[in-house]
Amino acid sequence: MAMTEHEIFARLAEILVEVGGVSASLVTREADIVDDLGISSLWMVEIIIAAEGKFNVEIPDDALKDLRTVQDVVSYVHRVQASGAGLGMESSASEVPAT
Repeated sequence: MAMTEHEIFARLAEILVEVGGVSASLVTREADIVDDLGISSLWMVEIIIAAEGKFNVEIPDDALKDLRTVQDVVSYVHRVQASGAGLGMESSASEVPAT
């Protein structure tokens, strides 16, 4: 079952704080992951790995270019979960259309 966007945001915020070392007060839906939160490309890889495990979705490299804000990631994960294209499913996450 797909999580709500609120649940995804809360868990993603935990990942950003725990893995990325970001201050919880900086994590908002509008925050730009690179510019506002200061996440480097190396840390982004670690965050994506953690997110894939926590949300049971695949976030392919070609999708990363479109994931600039926290809300972009929340929306992407929500779409993938709602489509049933999570890890271990027949569909690929990259086949999920953007909205």
